[in-house]
Amino acid sequence: MIHPHTKVGFISDEVGFGVIATKFIPAGTITWALDNFDQEFTPAEFEAMDSVHKNIIDIYCYRNKTGNFVLCWDNGRFVNHSFNSNCLSTAYDFEIAIRDIQVGEQLTDDYGYLNITEPFEGIEENTERKIVYPDDLKNFHKEWDEKLLSVFDKIPKVKQDLRMLISDETWKTVEAIAADKKEMKSILENLYVEQD
Repeated sequence: MIHPHTKVGFISDEVGFGVIATKFIPAGTITWALDNFDQEFTPAEFEAMDSVHKNIIDIYCYRNKTGNFVLCWDNGRFVNHSFNSNCLSTAYDFEIAIRDIQVGEQLTDDYGYLNITEPFEGIEENTERKIVYPDDLKNFHKEWDEKLLSVFDKIPKVKQDLRMLISDETWKTVEAIAADKKEMKSILENLYVEQD
């Protein structure tokens, strides 16, 4: 489920539509969390689909660490890629804002950690990276972990509109990490490793 203080809006001719903040979202806010309405499809289910539905999966799904395709049921599926994203996924089935997001600003993810199957060229953002590759999670997890850790302690301190989607057990883990009592799992845990 995407954060409630967002909407889908037109970004530009080049980007199309994206998810825009309708209220200020401070760093450390959970911006998306996996919920019971999100659908998972196994690779076998994907292969059995017709071309229309395969195309929908290709456009709107991410691949989790088990190799299943996850289709977000709400506007979360419209979050665009950025090499300079303001949100990052965690190893705990939720994403957080890694910096303050202003009203009218687009919420973005780095698709490099979504287990993509084919490389694609991103929109020019004056960044060193220009192409998203399937192995980006292996290559950039340390950098992403540092960004997550820089704001992880804020998670228990800011208003969390999506707290009800986080299990009590996971929340205790989050609080322990925020208090430096437990080590944060690396985003690398989200990597899908295809079996031979």
